[in-house]
Amino acid sequence: MNGDMGDGYRVVEYDLAIDYRVGPGRLTGRARVAAVATGPLRRLTLDLAAALRVAKVTVDGKQARYAHHGGKLTVTPARPVPEGAAFAVEIRYAGNPAPIRSHWGDIGWDHLDDGVLVASQPFGAPSWFPCKDHPSDKAAYRIAVTTASAYQVLVTGTLVATRTSASTTTWVYELPQPTPTYLVSVQIGRYELHRSPGDLLLAAPARLTVPARHDFARQPRMMTLFTELFGPYPFPQYTVVVTDADLDVPVEAQSLSVFGANHVDGHRGCERLVAHELAHQWFGNSLTIADWRHIWLNEGFATYAEWLWSSASGGQPPRWHAARAHQTLATLPQDLPLADPGTPNLFDERVYLRGALTLHALHTHLGTPAYTALVTDWVAAHRHGHVTTDAFLTHCAGYGDVGPLLRQWVLSPALPPCP
Repeated sequence: MNGDMGDGYRVVEYDLAIDYRVGPGRLTGRARVAAVATGPLRRLTLDLAAALRVAKVTVDGKQARYAHHGGKLTVTPARPVPEGAAFAVEIRYAGNPAPIRSHWGDIGWDHLDDGVLVASQPFGAPSWFPCKDHPSDKAAYRIAVTTASAYQVLVTGTLVATRTSASTTTWVYELPQPTPTYLVSVQIGRYELHRSPGDLLLAAPARLTVPARHDFARQPRMMTLFTELFGPYPFPQYTVVVTDADLDVPVEAQSLSVFGANHVDGHRGCERLVAHELAHQWFGNSLTIADWRHIWLNEGFATYAEWLWSSASGGQPPRWHAARAHQTLATLPQDLPLADPGTPNLFDERVYLRGALTLHALHTHLGTPAYTALVTDWVAAHRHGHVTTDAFLTHCAGYGDVGPLLRQWVLSPALPPCP
């Protein structure tokens, strides 16, 4: 996995300035990484894909030696940085960014026929900027993207400025909420924008605007429900981008979700996924896992949110979805401990379904008032922070005698009876 957490520093803010030409797929970038040394620092390492060539590196304005190979950029400052000191690394780089090949397919910066899609979960961020690519290292961002004025640019965060010069436009976004690198996204395309109540923004190609507006029309109701169940929405706005390309699955980013053209049919055929991605803004984005082995805390809550929305919107109740999920799991190998599924299994169907079943079992055991209090307290206590399975089990112990139940569902590979 990327991002060695024993490397002696933590990032405070990324300030990125990117110039991108859609036709040739050429990126020229300047990254300023503001950080604090957590120990005496003679050199530091950043993650950066080999497709991007580094031209210059400075530390606090002074030229630094560097080596870039194997997806790692090692920087040696002119003088060691003392423990506790703030410092800034500036990297000038360029190239034709491409997705990073992984066990889960190609991830990161993806050059489309007429635009860009960035979906970095879990290790794709180095495909387009130098970073400390680990979910436990959250930082603020300022991102300026310059490209041809014919395109809309949507980036995680709040749009604070646009500047047009000749045939290009620079879009400036700020994201002050602490964010891991994999949840930072850039979307470039010929989009039409539609804003709905609650500061919800929908961007879609012209040919998909009408069906997309229908398919995402119930998001304000979802937002109301999830705010009641999870607590206040953690960001100033929420954006959905429908790309003009098919995707295997939608992808969440900080305050933004990306859907494929194949997820729009004008009949809300993928509405469960709309609910799933919105729920990730609480579970995964505001509450970020400290390490990838805890991923069920992202996907279990988001999948259970699908079931809760189904019930609230006139569909099947959670117990019906739980029974179906349990039937599915019973046919699959029971060798995956939910608390640590292993890197190849991070996005295994069993993580999603068993995670949701765990929460349904907890909900059934405690009853709705206690379960809702447990969840809203959990979200409030870790807002914009990090979470682990152990922390969740400890938290749940304060709401009833649920230790044996949770250990059975979370720690043991064997499938418990359907709750």
